[in-house]
Amino acid sequence: MEPPKGFLATLWSFLRFLPYFVGLLILGIVKGALLCPVVCLIMTIGNSAIILGLWPAHSVWTYYCVVRTKQLGPILKLVTCIVISVLLVLWPLVSIIGSIVGGAGYGFFAPVLATFEAVGEGKTNEFIHCFVDGTWSTIKGSFTVVRDLKDVCFYSYFSVMDDLRLQVPPNGKAYEIRLLLVIGAFLLGVFGIIVDMPIITLLALYKSPYMLLKGWNRLFHDLIGREGPFLETACVPFAGLAILLWPLAVVGSVVASFLSSLFLGGYASIVTYQESSIRMGFSYVVSSLAIYDEYSNDVLDMPEGSCFPRLRPYRKQEMLGAASFSRPSSFRQNQELKNNPPSRTGSVKSAISELKSFKLLEQLFTECKRYGEALVSEGVITRKDIEDCKSGKSGRTVISIGLPAYAILQALFRSAKANSDGILLSDNTEITTSNRPKDKFFDYFFDPLLIMKEQIRIENFTDEEEEYLSKLVLLISDPERLKSLQAESPQASERRQAEINAVARRLQGITKSISRYPTMKRRFDELVKSFSQELERKFGGSQSTNGSQSTNRRMRSGLGRMFSQKSFSNNRENTQEIDEEAARFTDSGSIVIEHVQ
Repeated sequence: MEPPKGFLATLWSFLRFLPYFVGLLILGIVKGALLCPVVCLIMTIGNSAIILGLWPAHSVWTYYCVVRTKQLGPILKLVTCIVISVLLVLWPLVSIIGSIVGGAGYGFFAPVLATFEAVGEGKTNEFIHCFVDGTWSTIKGSFTVVRDLKDVCFYSYFSVMDDLRLQVPPNGKAYEIRLLLVIGAFLLGVFGIIVDMPIITLLALYKSPYMLLKGWNRLFHDLIGREGPFLETACVPFAGLAILLWPLAVVGSVVASFLSSLFLGGYASIVTYQESSIRMGFSYVVSSLAIYDEYSNDVLDMPEGSCFPRLRPYRKQEMLGAASFSRPSSFRQNQELKNNPPSRTGSVKSAISELKSFKLLEQLFTECKRYGEALVSEGVITRKDIEDCKSGKSGRTVISIGLPAYAILQALFRSAKANSDGILLSDNTEITTSNRPKDKFFDYFFDPLLIMKEQIRIENFTDEEEEYLSKLVLLISDPERLKSLQAESPQASERRQAEINAVARRLQGITKSISRYPTMKRRFDELVKSFSQELERKFGGSQSTNGSQSTNRRMRSGLGRMFSQKSFSNNRENTQEIDEEAARFTDSGSIVIEHVQ
C-alpha cells in the first residue's frame, strides 16, 4: 500500500483511517483486558511451580558441579560458590516477578496485536477474525512458555552443568584468579563507578530534551503521512502508543544510561585485572566517558566528537586498542543512511520477515523430519533410538543430537559445493552475514557453521568420505554402532581421518548447544512422536526393543548404496594418535589456516 501524496489526500486518508484505528484499538484492549488475568495466572502458577520445585535440586547440583569441575582452580571455585549463593537466592524472586510481569504483558498485548493483524492485507473474513484471533492462541502460547521453561530447567540446565563438570581445561591448566590483582582491580572498579555514574547521568539529562523533540517530530511526520511504523496495520497501535509514551521512553533512556554507567565504570576492574596494570585501568575510566558521549551522539544524530579525552591505549594488544577507539559501526551506518536514505514506504512487515531468527531452525526441523523418515525407513534409526530419546537417556542421542547434526552437515556440504557465501538451505534460501537475523543466539552457532563450511570446502572430501562423515555424525554417540562403523571407514591417511573425526565432534558440539534452546526440546518431542508413528506404520507394532538386531541387519543391507563399506585399521595405537591429532585440529584450526595460506 502506497501512502497518499499531497496535503489534502494525506489529511483525508488520516481522517478516514482514524475511527477505523480507534475501533480496532478498543476491541483489542477489551480482549487484552479479559485475557490478561487468565494468561498471567497460568504463567505465574506454572513457572513458579517449576522454579520452586526444582530450586533445591538446582542449588545442590550447581555447587556439586562447581566443586567437581577441573576447569576452575581452588580459589576461583571458592569465589564462584560465593557468587552463586547470591544468584541462587535471587533466582526464585526475580523469575517469579518476571513471570508475573511477562504474563501480564503477553496476555494484554498479544490479543491487541492479533486484532490488528486480522485485518491485514490478504486476510479473509476480517470481521470474524477481529474477535477470534488472539484469544485461544494467546492461552496456548502461555502454556507453551511454561513448557519451554520446564525444558530449560530439566534439560538445558543439567546439560550445561554436565559440560562444566566433565570437560577438561582446553590447555590442560585450570582457570585461576590472581589474588594480588583482585584488590587493585576492585578499587579501580569502584573508582570507575564513582566517576562515570554522575557524569554519564548528567550527559543523559543534557541530551534528553533533544531526544524528546526529535522523536516526536519523526513520529508525527510518520503519522500524518502514514509512513514508517504507521504503514502496516499491525504496527499502528504500537506506533500510536509510542507517540503518547515517548516521554516515558526518554525517561527510560536516562534511567538506562544511569544503570549502564554502573557496568561501564565497573568494567575498569576487568581491564585492570586482565592487563595487570592500574594505569590502563585509569585510562579506561577516562576513555569510557568519551565512548559513551560519542555513541550517544551517533544514536541521536548529533554532531560527532566528544569533549572528553580518549587516552590510549588501555589495552596492551594494539588491535584491541584500535578497535576500542574506532568509531562505532552505528556511526558509519548512520552516515551511509544520510547519503543514501532508504525508502520509507517499504513494508515493515517484510523487513521483520526477512530477519526472522527462527528461519534456520524451522528449516532444520523440516530437514530433520525428511532425513529422519528416510533413515527410519532404511532402519538406521531404530525403535531403541526413539525410546532412548523419549526417556532422555544421556549418551544415547542419535535423534536429539545426531539427526540435527546430520541435517546441518548436509546443508554444509550443499553450501560448500555451491561456493555459497553463507549457508544454502534445501529450499534455495541462502543465509549470509548480510541478511542473517540480528539475534545473539543465532550468532552463537551461525559463525562457527560458516567456518566449518569453509573448512569442508577446503578439505574437498570425496563421496566416500562424505558418506562416512555423515554416518559418523549421526551415530557418534552410540558406542556399539560407532565401533562397527570404524571398521567401514574409507582408506585414508591418519591426518585425513583425524580431520573427519574433528569435523564430526565439532558439529556434534555445535548441535548440542543448539539443542539447549527452549523451543528445541518441544519440537524434538513432536519429531520423535512422528518417528514412532512411522515405525508403527511400517512394522505394524511388531518390532520391539529387543528386535533392534534385526533392524541393524536391515540397516546394513539397505544402506549399502548410501554408506560405503571400507576396511579400517583397528589398531589401538593408531586410534589414539588419530584422536590426539583431531583434538589439535579442532582446537587450533591449524589445518584450515595451512590450506588457506
